[in-house]
Amino acid sequence: MTQPGSIASYAEFWPLYLRQHSKPETRLWHIIGTGAASILLVAALVSFSYQLFLGALIAGYGPAWLAHFLVEKNRPATLRHPIWSLVSDYRMSGAWLTGSLGRELEKAGVAHAEPPLS
Repeated sequence: MTQPGSIASYAEFWPLYLRQHSKPETRLWHIIGTGAASILLVAALVSFSYQLFLGALIAGYGPAWLAHFLVEKNRPATLRHPIWSLVSDYRMSGAWLTGSLGRELEKAGVAHAEPPLS
């Protein structure tokens, strides 16, 4: 299995990212955090508020990292691949919104028998 530190391309990273988010609770907290961070980021840009920008970082990373440590019991990929992780947070959220996350999880070899985030 490919290790997070030996990834050479985003095409290799995406399936690993999904495997590191194998539990529905982890994906749920990532999607909630990504949505909240997006709203706060837009508000920060509109109001030129560094406090809202800081809030966006906390809202985005806080729930996600807690889910990794408490639910998934692994290290967030953000530590080694911050840009690809951010892109993947949005990609996973978008796939969930469009109903294609289940197919992506299957391709990555992740079981996904739960209805809300499949």
